[in-house]
Amino acid sequence: MKKILLVEDDELNRDMLSRRLERKGFEVVLAEDGLQGVGKAFSETPDLILMDMNLPGIDGWEATRRIRDKEIDQRVPIIAVTAHAMSRDYEKAVNAGCDHYEAKPIQLASLLEKIHQLLGGVP
Repeated sequence: MKKILLVEDDELNRDMLSRRLERKGFEVVLAEDGLQGVGKAFSETPDLILMDMNLPGIDGWEATRRIRDKEIDQRVPIIAVTAHAMSRDYEKAVNAGCDHYEAKPIQLASLLEKIHQLLGGVP
């Protein structure tokens, strides 16, 4: 079972998305802010991270940079998840170290396609 770290501050979004991913066969670990997300990226060793970009404390861009700066053995795929859907926001997410980008509201089929692409197949 593949483990996904979901970094999302909105409780409703966190609950909805985590339940949908669990039904698709993923183990989901939750973080409510950027600092917690960075910590869990290393303590939980997820196979993939879904990173909200608008987070309290440190935002998703900074959290992604911190994860990328500290990675040693393996680059964990990170998908930016944000309500910002402008082309410059996509570029900003990629420049921070994200591998893909998914605009809110989340379209589960599109997100799952990106997850499977980054993880090399089914969970």
